Amino acid sequence: MRFERLLLPVALLSSACAAVPSPSLAPRTPSCWDESTARQTVQKASSRWRRLSSHVIAALWKEETCVANRSKSPASKIAAPVAATAPAHTAARYGSDVVLRFNVSNVDELERLKDATDTLLLDVWDYTSSWVDLRLAKDLVPSLLSLLPESLQQSHMPLFQDSSLTQAVYDTYPESKDGRTARVPLHSIAQPAHFDQRARLPSQRTSTSSDTNIFFTDYQPLTVIDPWLRLLSSLFTTHTRLITIGRSAEDRPISALRIGVHPTNSEDHDPPKRKTILITGGLHAREWISTSTANFIAYSLVTSYGKSESITQMLQDFDFVVVPTLNPDGYAYTWTTDRLWRKTRQTTSLRFCPGMDLDHSFNFSFPSTAGGTPCSEAFPGDAAFQATEAKALASWAKNETENNNVEFIALLDLHSYSQQILYPYAYSCSTSPPGLEDLEELAYGLEKAIRRSGGHAYEVLPACEGNTIAASDSKKDKTLLPQLENAGGSMLDYFYHELRVRYAYQFKLRDRGTYGFLLPKDQILPVGREVLEAVLYLGGFLQESLALKAKVNEDEQSGGADEASDEAVTLNKGERGGSEQDWVIVQAARDDAASDEEDSHWDLRRRRRR
Repeated sequence: MRFERLLLPVALLSSACAAVPSPSLAPRTPSCWDESTARQTVQKASSRWRRLSSHVIAALWKEETCVANRSKSPASKIAAPVAATAPAHTAARYGSDVVLRFNVSNVDELERLKDATDTLLLDVWDYTSSWVDLRLAKDLVPSLLSLLPESLQQSHMPLFQDSSLTQAVYDTYPESKDGRTARVPLHSIAQPAHFDQRARLPSQRTSTSSDTNIFFTDYQPLTVIDPWLRLLSSLFTTHTRLITIGRSAEDRPISALRIGVHPTNSEDHDPPKRKTILITGGLHAREWISTSTANFIAYSLVTSYGKSESITQMLQDFDFVVVPTLNPDGYAYTWTTDRLWRKTRQTTSLRFCPGMDLDHSFNFSFPSTAGGTPCSEAFPGDAAFQATEAKALASWAKNETENNNVEFIALLDLHSYSQQILYPYAYSCSTSPPGLEDLEELAYGLEKAIRRSGGHAYEVLPACEGNTIAASDSKKDKTLLPQLENAGGSMLDYFYHELRVRYAYQFKLRDRGTYGFLLPKDQILPVGREVLEAVLYLGGFLQESLALKAKVNEDEQSGGADEASDEAVTLNKGERGGSEQDWVIVQAARDDAASDEEDSHWDLRRRRRR
């Protein structure tokens, strides 16, 4: 009997077997499985596989003891984790906070807003070409407005006010043991004018095993995620392996799944490099939807092997390395102390202001003006790779390429929010990356795949524009204002430029500000589905590209390159950060008689490089 039939019940049970991670603030609570609940579940389910899954769970956590007489939730047969609910001080921490959206239209407004943000040490939630979102205490609003020009004092709107922020925070945590999550239902709070009704509509797609897995009905704490990853790797040993990228500043493992079927031809003494797609989430601790989406993608790929012909072939052609939580310390902290914590938890020069912005701690175009106050949410560290997790990821990736015969061909870095697909460069719009046209065309293909699946519309932009206010919305003559925060040292640029990952993208997931980082739990599955469609599209695109490239090489070797219908277009050598690089991009010419306007895979390759 296949292991796949065991995964669902075992994964469901394992999600209840671990307590929330606790830093030094609280003693660690041992994980456990409620035996009486397990007996009730087994009695109601006559399947022998359910009974076997219970034994598997008992074996995995046999050294831990259960808390006696734990109260049972009436809404579930599975005992809730001991501390997987909102911290007791949540209402006190966020009860007086508001989130305001400003519409900036000129340089003076931006500079004044930037100065006010730095002066008051405000939390910049998001800044795009259209808006800037700030979180601050309600008592600070008059002080903020007094520092802004009169135009901005009239050009803002509240995204969260009164108790709505606290309510949204409560709603992202799993239900408590008595089946209640919070005191006031969110629908009773007046929604802002920009509320998107589609965000609450159920998906029209057919259910899959991921859809029915209780693991994806809630956001999960770190000590549920890590055992779950270990369980997947132990049940699907033919194509899944648990690896550790490195360790965090607080010595937590940065866990990942490597998913793929490696060829076993021992006679090949010089095998080709293993093409690898890297998918990361959780660089910023509060972006829980990025971690859940990475988990959803990993689970879908793992459990579809042998069932879906296209995914099976994809896992034979490529490795997928999925890292759900690159910032485990910060992620754990959001569960125990501060739901809206953004940075890592590494010690800085100011002991009362720990943490670094992990996404801007890499060494490509690291800001020369780095440093500043460690209390800032955008503090990247005093030097490149000072952040432990950034250094660990870069060291692992470099070792993979130099010593383990790996070639990274694509990167998907998941974030939230604003529904954007961003491509290099992030540090500046004055420099265009080589392969720009291919980056753009694939990005539009990914967006189209999401939209066709019934997902939301995503905006495709270079990362420098996605993080910059646009004073003009004209596509042909767009006027960009100075960046609100320094965008150098980004992970996206590092992998694209330094490791030569040809297709590198940053996804900013749902929504556009209705909930921001506090996306409701019922959006986990819809977001997971739409990003999975993008991942599958990416895999198909890369398969075609590699197949066409191989065909061109064979034609050239046989002397028939002039008669081939596919051609390899070699980019001119050019300066890229002071080094010349020769990248080969494959384009395809399609037979007009077989043309199909709806075939999005071939749409990407119609245009020729100018």
